[in-house]
Order: sequence, then structure tokens, then C-alpha cells
Amino acid sequence: MFKKIMPLSAILSLRFLGLFLVLPVLSVYALSMEGATPLLVGVIVGGYALTQALLQVPFGTMSDKIGRKLTLLIGLLIFLAGSLICAMSDDIYMLMLGRFLQGAGAIGSVVTAMISDLVPEEVRGKAMAMMGGTIAISFALAMGLGPVLGAAYGVSFLFYLTGVFALIAMVLLFTAVPTPPRIKHIYHETSKTSDILKDKNLVSMFVINGMQKGLMTMAFVLIPIVLTSAVEDGGFAWEKSELWQAYLPAMLFGLVAMGPAAVFGEKKNRSKEIFLLSILLFITAFALMGYAPTATIFVMGVVSFFIGFNMMEPLVQSIISRYAKVHQKGAALGIGNSVSYFMTFIGGTTAGLFLDMSDRQTLGGALAAIGLLWFLWTLRMDKPARYSFLFIPIDEVDQTKLEQLEHDAIGEWYINETEAVVAIKYKTESVEEDDLRAQVIK
Repeated sequence: MFKKIMPLSAILSLRFLGLFLVLPVLSVYALSMEGATPLLVGVIVGGYALTQALLQVPFGTMSDKIGRKLTLLIGLLIFLAGSLICAMSDDIYMLMLGRFLQGAGAIGSVVTAMISDLVPEEVRGKAMAMMGGTIAISFALAMGLGPVLGAAYGVSFLFYLTGVFALIAMVLLFTAVPTPPRIKHIYHETSKTSDILKDKNLVSMFVINGMQKGLMTMAFVLIPIVLTSAVEDGGFAWEKSELWQAYLPAMLFGLVAMGPAAVFGEKKNRSKEIFLLSILLFITAFALMGYAPTATIFVMGVVSFFIGFNMMEPLVQSIISRYAKVHQKGAALGIGNSVSYFMTFIGGTTAGLFLDMSDRQTLGGALAAIGLLWFLWTLRMDKPARYSFLFIPIDEVDQTKLEQLEHDAIGEWYINETEAVVAIKYKTESVEEDDLRAQVIK
């Protein structure tokens, strides 16, 4: 599994590393360009996410028709073109075009589908977790390297470096990624979007996913602009080269918090508690960043934000998968990703508009109040049930018994025709695997 998944995870992580590298310094860089306004800067920070949201489904559909590898190549070429345009930009609108193009290479759904094609059913969950972990590591590395490299070599260098990452990803695609088989699943129920949106737990997770990503871009508009603005404008008059002093401790504390949060959330089934604690850290972060009288207190707010973000990040996709029924999982993850990308764009744009019309105190107070409402919403969420999968060769299963399988402990079942297995999702504490097997075998 490792040899199949790591090249794909590396491709996606290289892409995200490039996108994340510029986030800590992009708003200050864009604001220095001719014609820049805080609103346009906000659009640039979150702009890649708008095209991501719009093109996730078309790229996924295209990969079904022309193949995964060719679709990934097209996405990486578009991403490369956008990165080069950003690097060569000499005005705000050229930079905006490049950012939109960076997001237009929307390959996330294609990589996820490719992992599903390559990995056997029984280890697919671990494969998805591995991919999510590499993306989280990319985010942490970018927060540490972005400000340092940007200060030393300029933000244009970061965009050229992103282009190099895209080229490396293309090499990996054709040297290390196997060509996947086509897999057909047969589910015993059909998926309706309306059913997914009626599930209060899934809706709560979509809100969590969207709010987390929206507040991320708001933070990356706010943090560098406030730290580098003049004191008379409500800032702390830092040099751009000093921004690492805020991001480095935030990254380190965030990394330290990520591991225990993931273990506690997954293995101890305490994900709801982790989400609530993370939201409290978000509220604290924006209150501190909004009203901090000194740079030290402001940086404490930055650290609080990164801890909350990193505690939440490894759990979001996993918990959406756990709440969704088997036949809804793809649709639920698709909705969750689309919501998160739209909110990423809206977050950056809204933060820019706020700073254009108001001040950081108003923005910080408003975001803390929104965080409180978010906390109250999340309290509604139920604790996710623990499910396991039973995999049985299809030639051992009685089809009639399978179709009659109904039990409160059964989440869903489906047939993977390519691998010739039946997969049954069941509550571990409610039914024994041997008893379940006896109900469906010939």
C-alpha cells in the first residue's frame, strides 16, 4: 500500500505546499502592488479556492472519461501556468489571474479517486488518513519556510518554487504512480443529496470544515497586514523579514498539538470534544488579534489560532466519512470539500472588505462572536458511532440473504465487482463479526 499511496500523496502535498508557502506573506506582498486595495488582496489570498470549488466535479468527471493520469497531468500543467504567472506578475490583476489559475488545476478529487482505485477495500481508510497526514505536514512546513524564504529571496521566488514543485509532481506521476484499474461498486441504496443535507451531524461537519478554512484565509489576510502596518494605522510596524517570529512558534505549537488531538479524537472517539476545544481556541485567537495592545499578545493570538487549526485538521475528513453511510461517502466528501473551498474564498474576500471599511478591532470582535455561534452550533453534533468493515469474497455470499440484511447495527453494504468482495459496515459494539458473517454466507 505504501508504495502505491506515497507517490500520489506526494503529488498532492507538493501542490498544497506551493499554495501554502505564500499564505503567510501574500497579503503584504499583494498590498504593495499598484492598484491594490484590501478587498482585492483578500480576493487574491482566497482566489485559488473559488476555482477549486467550481472545478472539482468537472475534473473528477473528466478523469472517469479520459483516465486519471492524463487528468492529473492537465491539472498540474494548469497549476504550473498559474504559478509562473503569479511569479511574473507586476500588477494586482495579473497576480489575481495567476491565483485563479493555480486553483483551476483542481486535482484533489482525482487523487482521492485514484487512491480508491489502487488500494484494497480493507486498507482504504488508512490510505486516506495517510494522504491527509501528508497534507497537514505540508501546511506546517509551509508556515515555517514561507516567511523565511519570502524575506530572503522575495515572494516571486516562492511562486517559482511552486512551479518547480509542479514539475517534480509530474515526474512522480509518470515514474512512480501505477495505472489504476477501473473499479465498479454496487450499493444497496442510492445516494440522494437531500438525504445528506437532512443529516444534522453531516451538516455540522460541513459547517466545521467550511468555518475552519474560511477563518484560515481571514487569518492570513489579517496577520501579516497588522504586524507590518504602521503603529498609527493600528499595526505593530514589523519588517516583512520579521514575520517568521510569529509563524515559527505558531507552527511548532501547532505541530505538537496535532498528534495528541488526532489520537484522542480517533482512537478515543472524542472528536466532538476536540472540535469544541479548537473552536474555543479560534475565539481566543481572534479576540487577542483584534484587541492586542502589544505585538507579543498579538502573536499569542496567532499561536492560539494555529493550535486550534492543527488540532482540527487531521479529523475533519475522517469524521465526515464516519458519519456518512457507505453509499453517501463520496457525495458527502464532495459536498464538504466544495463548502470548504467556497468558504476559503469568501473568508479572504470578507477579511479584505472588513479591513477596507473598518479596523482590526471590529474584525477581531466580529470573528470572535461568529466563533461563539459556531461553538453553540457544534454542541448539537452527536458522538460518531464506531464502525468496522467486514469483507467477504463475493462467491461466498448468498445474494438473497445479503439483500435482506437489515439491522440497526448495519450502516450499509456494497459490492466491489473488480475486487470481487462484499463490504459490510457495522457497529462494532452491537454485533459480532462471526454472527454477521453467518447471516450472509451460503
